[in-house]
Amino acid sequence: MRDSLQLLREGPVARLRLDRPQLHNAFDAGLIAGLTEALDELGRDPGVRVVVLEAAGPSFSAGADLHWMRGMAEASEADNREDSLKLARLMRTLDTLPKPTLARVHGAAFGGGVGLVACCDIAIATRNATFGLTEARLGLLPAVISPYVIDAIGPRQARRWFATAERFDAAEAHRIGLIHLLVDDEAALDAAVMQQSEFLLQAGPVAAATAKSLVHRIADAGDARAIDDANAALIASLRVSPEGQEGLSAFLGKRRPTWTTES
Repeated sequence: MRDSLQLLREGPVARLRLDRPQLHNAFDAGLIAGLTEALDELGRDPGVRVVVLEAAGPSFSAGADLHWMRGMAEASEADNREDSLKLARLMRTLDTLPKPTLARVHGAAFGGGVGLVACCDIAIATRNATFGLTEARLGLLPAVISPYVIDAIGPRQARRWFATAERFDAAEAHRIGLIHLLVDDEAALDAAVMQQSEFLLQAGPVAAATAKSLVHRIADAGDARAIDDANAALIASLRVSPEGQEGLSAFLGKRRPTWTTES
């Protein structure tokens, strides 16, 4: 399962690299299972504070592997449902990973590759990257990744791109909210990923890890009083926690908190 992945550790930063460059890092059952397993392990690792998702070769991910798709086209509906649930688990695992995540995007990101980008907390791409939700060309839809893509780009944009299956460039991906930062080349991409990682390492580990769950809860909630009560409880617990106490003490004492690393 791990033949198609590399894991590189740079202190508290884990770089998880898709490594099927000859196939443009296309998805198959092995890659989906291996990536899910690796993310589960990183999520449990107390030494990991930031996860960077990146890719070897000329593309980030071209979406589904053609051989895998051919096999699934010949499988039963029940088998296809089970297979799709495995992809759904991968996306859910990445979206809810209890660590900040960064997508380092270059080349092509199509189909499920766009889903991976949308699931990450921060997405950075080169200006020559290309994107596409191309499933409709095959009479399909990006159903499994749709919750994350719609969350990233909004319903109005999703209605267009899901239906037309057009490819779009990095400038458009940035405009619609799929990408946070654009850079000129891969050297600048590495520098931007490093800078964002450093920003995350300056934040309290618990605060950074909890940020996405806070956003999810607010975005999904409908009861204003329940939101206020939950937010009050969260900030109260953070203020009296060891991390909160250290952060406030460091700020008031005009010193660096103990969790920061030297840049």
